[in-house]
Amino acid sequence: MKRYEKVASAGLDVHYKFSTVTMREAQGKVAVRERLDHVNRAALRRVLAQWPRNVPFVLEASFGWAWLAEEMQQAGLSVALSNCYKVEQMRKARGLPKTNRKDADLLSLLAFESSDWWRVWMPPPAVRDRREWTRHRSDLVGIGTMTKNRIHAIFHRHGIFHNFSDLFGGKGRRFLGQLCRDGRSGEVSLAAGALAQLRGNVRLLDQVRRQLAELERELRRQLERTPLIQRLKGIPGLGLILANTLAAEIGQIDRFGSARSLRAYSLLAPICQDTGQADPSRSPLGRHLGRRGNRTLKWAFIEAAHAAVRSGGKWRQLFDRYTDGGRRNRNQGYIRVAGELVKIVYVVWRKEVQYTDTPPARPGRRERAEKFLAIPRSGTGQPSRPMAAVQ
Repeated sequence: MKRYEKVASAGLDVHYKFSTVTMREAQGKVAVRERLDHVNRAALRRVLAQWPRNVPFVLEASFGWAWLAEEMQQAGLSVALSNCYKVEQMRKARGLPKTNRKDADLLSLLAFESSDWWRVWMPPPAVRDRREWTRHRSDLVGIGTMTKNRIHAIFHRHGIFHNFSDLFGGKGRRFLGQLCRDGRSGEVSLAAGALAQLRGNVRLLDQVRRQLAELERELRRQLERTPLIQRLKGIPGLGLILANTLAAEIGQIDRFGSARSLRAYSLLAPICQDTGQADPSRSPLGRHLGRRGNRTLKWAFIEAAHAAVRSGGKWRQLFDRYTDGGRRNRNQGYIRVAGELVKIVYVVWRKEVQYTDTPPARPGRRERAEKFLAIPRSGTGQPSRPMAAVQ
């Protein structure tokens, strides 16, 4: 169409039922502004078919972008994702108000930037689908934990005591079943409302456990033979579920230039907000973990750190070194172990090697050592001939 002939860039402020679109000419002048409705999928595809090709369409990497980006790519459009936090800071620095139109205008300007500082990786459909599986399991585990806490709260409110180390183990579940049937434990009788709440929570917990069992069977069927998963499972602390979670959330290891970048993305790289002259008598001010990154990866690495420390060996030694044998700063100890696990995951994935407790020597190290030992030496250990020719 003629209205799109001069378009050189575009930005979409995506919402649930519609998007606000701004298209610009090569000189930066606004060429087209329009509203894209999402509800009628056939009408949306007709509009996308009219949009210009070979023009960057920039979307924010916020909630709900994936299906629209996939529709645009199937229509032959070039789609790019922007970091919503960086764009927000750019908007605040310019003093712009936050409206749908202003957001679309700002996104349409990003393609004219001299570098891609604003761009983020767009995971392909296969990676997004794998994340659906792992995040669904994580949500179910969260619901199960919340339900267990509610049952403990009922016991606390009504003074019901037990001697089980795990109320939700075999003997504990039999005790819960008896309490749900009789409505009493010893001299304590539950009122009708409390008993109904207890029975409902126990049924909910049973349903969550069934769904978790079905989900884990499906995950094992789909992913256990994957070479990457097999390599990650060999790392201490990582089982099938955590290995699959890391593979899904990282997606593509090549997008990280170093293990330090992956650690920062996983919210496990301590940063500080200190300025001025450093005081050697105290720790840096404001040292904390980052808040802009992948929280699921942080959880997965911390869970793996707990399991690695329980396995003993050098992981327990590393944990004890930073926690005085586990007597203080235990959370910081687990963060240290998780940071080391990030390095190992990066190397195992990037180099496609199996994990080993004794890492191989660096290239050329053995040759340098043999050359060093081959030099004749005196009884003092010093070379018996000069290392460089005397002029």
